[in-house]
Amino acid sequence: MHIDIISPEKTLYSSTLAESITCPGIDGAFQLLDHHAPIISALKNGKIEVRENGNPIVFEIKSGMVECNKNKVNVLIEE
Repeated sequence: MHIDIISPEKTLYSSTLAESITCPGIDGAFQLLDHHAPIISALKNGKIEVRENGNPIVFEIKSGMVECNKNKVNVLIEE
């Protein structure tokens, strides 16, 4: 799946090699996998974990929004 993680200042992560992403949703953490159904969700303070080639890549966030559609995930965050 293609994942972009963007803050107002810069792009923090962009890759088509990601296997999954775990996000701190306002109602609890959730994971998006390849070919996930479309979703838009608000994010709260916590950690985003992207799995790429089995390795975790972690980002600390204050808040944000995530959108998943057609195997593309856009995450807009405040660091």
